[in-house]
Amino acid sequence: MAPQIISIFIILTLPAVLCYPPSFINLEPKGRNQSSLRFLVVGDWGGLPNAPFITPIEWATAREMGRTAHQLGADFVLALGDNFYYRGVKSVDDPRFQDTFEKVYTAKSLNVPWFVVAGNHDHAGNVLAQIQYSKVSPRWNFPYYYYELNFRIPNTDSTLTVLMLDTVLLCGNTDDFKDQKPPGPQSSAQANRQLVWLQERMARSKADFLLVAGHYPVWSISEHGPTDCLLKRLRPLLVKYKATAYLCGHDHNLQYLKESDIGYVVSGAGNFMDPDVRHRNAVPENSLKFFTGKASTLGGFTHMEVTKKKLTITFIQAKGTSLYRTVLPKRDL
Repeated sequence: MAPQIISIFIILTLPAVLCYPPSFINLEPKGRNQSSLRFLVVGDWGGLPNAPFITPIEWATAREMGRTAHQLGADFVLALGDNFYYRGVKSVDDPRFQDTFEKVYTAKSLNVPWFVVAGNHDHAGNVLAQIQYSKVSPRWNFPYYYYELNFRIPNTDSTLTVLMLDTVLLCGNTDDFKDQKPPGPQSSAQANRQLVWLQERMARSKADFLLVAGHYPVWSISEHGPTDCLLKRLRPLLVKYKATAYLCGHDHNLQYLKESDIGYVVSGAGNFMDPDVRHRNAVPENSLKFFTGKASTLGGFTHMEVTKKKLTITFIQAKGTSLYRTVLPKRDL
C-alpha cells in the first residue's frame, strides 16, 4: 500500500485574531459512499529506551489498532504524547523512530496520517527533532508544537476541527517518578501565546464538532489526577466555546468523564496500564462514566467516528473487544 498523500495547509504560529476561512485537510477517500470520518486516539505509547524498545502492551495495542482500523475504518490517528519513553529522542536520526514507531505500527490499515503532539517525556528530549521527522516519514505529521486540523465529513455538509495543544508548554514539565504536578510554564510568554492562539481559534470556529487534544488531562481519577493549570486556563474555554470533547493521555489507562456537556477522554493505555484511582474524589460528582486500568486488557485506545449529526466514541482493549461506547451530538451554535 503506497503511503497516503495528504494536503495540509495550517497557519500555526500567529496568535493575532485573523479572519480567514479554515483550510481543510484532504484525506484519501476510502470509498465513494463513505459518509463519516473515522480515527483512532492513542496516548503514552512510547516503548522503552532499551532493547527491545517496546512493551508487550504497546505491541498488543498496536496489533489491535491495526485490526480495528481495518474492520471499522481509520482515516487518521491522533498520537497524544509520551511518544518515546523516557527522555524523548535526541535527533531526527534517532533509531527510536524506527524501533518504537515504524517497526511496531506496521499494519497496512495504520498507513494513514498520524497527527502528533508532545508529552512530558518528549520534552525531556528534543521535541524539534520530532517535528522535523515530519519531513522523513510520510505518515508522521507534527508541524509545530500546537496546530489546527480541519476536516469535512465525507458526503455531508458537516465539519470537524481538532485543536492540537502542547500542554507542557502551557503548564510546565513534570517528573513522573516524583509524582510531580506541572509547576507552571517555563516561559510565560510562550504559554500565553498558545492560549491566545487557542482562544482565537475556538472563538471563530463554526465547526459542527470541535475537539481539543493535548497530553495532560483536565479531569482524571488516576495517579496524576486533574491538572490544576488546565482547570484554570483551558476548561473555561472548553465551556465558553462549546467544545465537543477534550482528548488526552498522561494517566496510563482509559477513562471517560462528562461534565458541563463536554466529553473528557483519557486514552493513555498505549504502553503501560495503571489501575490507580487515588483521585476518584477529585472530579465532579457523577462525572465519571467509564474507567479501566486492568493489566489483563493488555492496553487500549479509542476509536471515534464522526457523522453528519453525532460523534461516537468507543473504548477498545488490546484483547480485541470494545469496553464502553458513548455518543456526543454536534455543537449547538
